[in-house]
Amino acid sequence: MTSAPTSCIRWFRDLSLTDLPLVGGKNASLGEMFQQLTPLGVRIPDGFAVTAEAYRDALDESDAWVQLHRALDGLDKRDIAALARAGAKAREIVYGAPMPKHVETTIREAWREMKARFGEDLSVAVRSSATAEDLPTASFAGQHDTYLNIRGEETLLDAVKRCQASLFTDRAISYRIDNGFDHFKVSLSVAVMQMVRSDLASSGVMFTIDTESGHPDMVFITGAWGLGENVVQGAVDPDEFYVHKPTYRQGFRSVLRRTLGDKQIQMVYASGRTREPVVNRPTPKADRARFCLSDADVLELAGAAIKIEDHYSRQAGTLRPMDIEWAKDGPDGPLYIVQARPETAVSQRSATQIEEFVLDGQGEVKARGRAVGARIATGAVRLVADARHLAEFKPGEVLVADTTTPDWEPVMKTAAAIVTNRGGRTCHAAIVARELGIPAVVGAEHATTTLANGEGVTVSCAEGAMGKVYAGTVPFHREVSDIAGLKKPRTEIMVNLGNPELAFQTSMLPCDGVGLARMEFVINEHIKVHPMAVLHPERIVDEKERAQVQSLWAGCPDGASYFIERLAEGIGTIAAAFFPRPVIVRLSDFKSNEYAALLGGRVFEPHEENPMIGFRGAARYIHPAYAEGFALECQALKRVRDVMGLTNLKVMVPFCRRLDEARGVLAAMAGHGLGRGVNGLQVYVMCEIPNNVLLIDEFSELFDGFSIGSNDLTQLTLGVDRDSAIVAESFDERDPGMLKMLKLAVEGAKRNGRHSGICGQAPSDHPEIAKYLVELGIDSISLTPDTVLRTMRALAEIEAKRL
Repeated sequence: MTSAPTSCIRWFRDLSLTDLPLVGGKNASLGEMFQQLTPLGVRIPDGFAVTAEAYRDALDESDAWVQLHRALDGLDKRDIAALARAGAKAREIVYGAPMPKHVETTIREAWREMKARFGEDLSVAVRSSATAEDLPTASFAGQHDTYLNIRGEETLLDAVKRCQASLFTDRAISYRIDNGFDHFKVSLSVAVMQMVRSDLASSGVMFTIDTESGHPDMVFITGAWGLGENVVQGAVDPDEFYVHKPTYRQGFRSVLRRTLGDKQIQMVYASGRTREPVVNRPTPKADRARFCLSDADVLELAGAAIKIEDHYSRQAGTLRPMDIEWAKDGPDGPLYIVQARPETAVSQRSATQIEEFVLDGQGEVKARGRAVGARIATGAVRLVADARHLAEFKPGEVLVADTTTPDWEPVMKTAAAIVTNRGGRTCHAAIVARELGIPAVVGAEHATTTLANGEGVTVSCAEGAMGKVYAGTVPFHREVSDIAGLKKPRTEIMVNLGNPELAFQTSMLPCDGVGLARMEFVINEHIKVHPMAVLHPERIVDEKERAQVQSLWAGCPDGASYFIERLAEGIGTIAAAFFPRPVIVRLSDFKSNEYAALLGGRVFEPHEENPMIGFRGAARYIHPAYAEGFALECQALKRVRDVMGLTNLKVMVPFCRRLDEARGVLAAMAGHGLGRGVNGLQVYVMCEIPNNVLLIDEFSELFDGFSIGSNDLTQLTLGVDRDSAIVAESFDERDPGMLKMLKLAVEGAKRNGRHSGICGQAPSDHPEIAKYLVELGIDSISLTPDTVLRTMRALAEIEAKRL
């Protein structure tokens, strides 16, 4: 039997979103999920809310309102010292207000009821829930206090009072002023919920949206060992995982991408009689080297996240991306959702404006970490060791610290940029940076020692997932494009892309897909090792290099598994970002000298005087010297299509000189499970050798489409080495001979009912080439991302004039 509701207590099972004025955003959300989502398999810890009425009753009975007005009225929050004094005084007033007897009695009774249900060893989390927090436009994340592993009635009552007093933390006062909330119209409820023993396992934060690009199709999960406060506060570099929502809904169960974090420390229960109920301790080396979640755990969390987003979106009548906290109950225990609130930063961006920051120069890189904010800023470094040094900070400086806490928020609002030694992309510093619209580089190890007070730096988060801090002032510019009313041409406009870290951001362009995804970029940047070296490390003569190669697949069954998984993640990320738009991935097109430059590559590659027209492309894939490596490429692509469900991926064969090479490659692909036409697979060929144009009717019998590689086609048509500076002036895609080649290629593809496109550099560099191709009736033009909008407008005008 459970106790009936009172004015100061509400059990989660009796709450819903409509109770927000009574129990605050966090508690209303917990109750909503407990009622509506527990039947769908989403686990929510049980507990109760101490209502906002209990907070107001305490202040009414002690006549504290007058004192609070005296402390806060007329406060200038820009005066950090005055803010600190006012906050301390307000907290003292609230904490000192005696808890009304009926509130105390009811809390004790609720505690005893939980103890009877869950056992004598019950411990709870006591968390603040303000009546103005977790709204779609204002989160108040991290503004108020949380207390973990609370045991016993007296300790519980004290934790409740401390939470109530935390309504007046410096950061909460500052946040309310900035967002126009009246201090005296916001009240604080308190959540008392059963502890999930994540101190014995892991916990973290997840979003149902990519936090940097705003891509809506991703579940982004972060986690670390131990209790979740370290992830939220940025005290650790967490593991990261992505799951693609559309293919998950279709029944595919695959983790799209994983990044291993350092997870330096873990928060656990304190042993013995200590004042603090939880402590941080170093994470064992073996745990730092492995992921804190299994793939099955990641997929279960993604499923819960999708259910939560779907429910809140139905309630709101519009898509509602969510910010969710999770915890795992012991090593083999179930996963719980401990909080869910609307995401309030990236989801609020304009859908019709595309903003891009572009570096116009280079500089020495002083620090690297995870990029937050996709922006660039410059300023003088201000090292802040702890809160005592915040008063020294001047507006416009770059805040550099080991980590930040919510107490620092009033100062962070005045920073040009933020750099921290520790933290992931869901930590406090990252969330604040996104809300403020400033760049942050988090997890930039040793930044506080490599950067000096007062030195000028440029903080760039506009170059992908890696954020960089450059020495000095590096010039940059900002571009804003309004795509409202943009007229798209009939010719498909696609993009050339190699870097998976730019995929989410680039996919937000109003393009028709990826005309060229460069596999070799993924291999070079994310795998870093020659494919044959992972299969035959024993052939590597240099012992040090062999050891370096073998160290790469620590945690994987073998080298082949490592290569396939990493390549599938890279290509899969690009395919998922643009899904369901087509993504054409080109099989690896390194030349032998470039393959040799990969880790472990020298022993597997021949020396060639002219590798540009040597052992590359189709001939390589079916040669005994590389056939095993090609098998790894095929297995990775098969995983992307068949396991991840990303059937928008098409495969393109580069540098295919002869028809027998084409037949050999197609047969090899089919032997590795990539048969043309199977599961809708289309196979294209690069049209970059004069023979491809001359025999386009014959090649059309073997391939589904052609993509003109203007760089190699120009080189081989004009007989110009494109890597030679001395004859560079002779390399011109606009030469009459090249224009005729383009005409023959496009007309030949059309004659055979095959797709015709171009992915070479020519249309990006020369608008007149793009115009010429449109007039020929080419199906698609693939461009560098920075020229997409400009070319799209130009081609729409050309097509309009033709009509």
